[in-house]
Amino acid sequence: MTKKRNRKQQILELLMERPELSVSELSRHFHVSEVTIRSDLKGLEAQGYLLRQHGGGLPTLHANVAERQRAHIDEKTRIARAAADLIGDLEDVMITAGTTTSLIPRFLVGRQGVNIVTNSTLLLPFVRHNPGLSVTLAGGEFRPAIEALTGPATIREIDQFHVAKAFLGSDGITAGKGTTADSADIADVCRHMSQQARQTIVLADASKLGREGFAHIMPASGIDILITDTAAPPAEVERLRKKGVDVRMV
Repeated sequence: MTKKRNRKQQILELLMERPELSVSELSRHFHVSEVTIRSDLKGLEAQGYLLRQHGGGLPTLHANVAERQRAHIDEKTRIARAAADLIGDLEDVMITAGTTTSLIPRFLVGRQGVNIVTNSTLLLPFVRHNPGLSVTLAGGEFRPAIEALTGPATIREIDQFHVAKAFLGSDGITAGKGTTADSADIADVCRHMSQQARQTIVLADASKLGREGFAHIMPASGIDILITDTAAPPAEVERLRKKGVDVRMV
């Protein structure tokens, strides 16, 4: 990790604890110029991590989300890029909330006529300036700890659409139990998105393989493609492939 990137992460962590910190205070804390701090804040704003305000910045994310975003970030980025490669022009897709799935639109620059149905507020910074994407946010109860909309209203809206592909996040996946989530509400959203799609694609970094979450989403047989990283446990990968899952490691 570069020194600049490490400082940006520390700035974000400090602002989550003390949002009143000013540019001058951050400058003294990190022993760098105010110009450097303003540059860091501008970069964090461009990435959607904070809203700049006079003299400082206000984090846009719940601390829990920010922490999960930082975990396995290189792997998540590769997985999201591989998922984006599966989306063509004029395609209709669904994307569930999640720190990996939310990165998919980042790699859709240049696509035309792509319709996205999502319950994720985390991906909005990546679609705001992309004219080739049309986004439908499935309304419901906002849960800031996971940057997602959930509940009956969300499900009703999802069920109105039919798409080519559903891209699902996962908190755990095994050949025996299939894919799972740590929240029953999120599991419900994932299940309904899969039902409305012709193809189901699950995104999960290696830390999720071999783990079982709280709420069941679907058996392994319901997954068409699993995109994970090269650190995925070989034995679990082989078991999933025997269940008919197309496992792709990136």
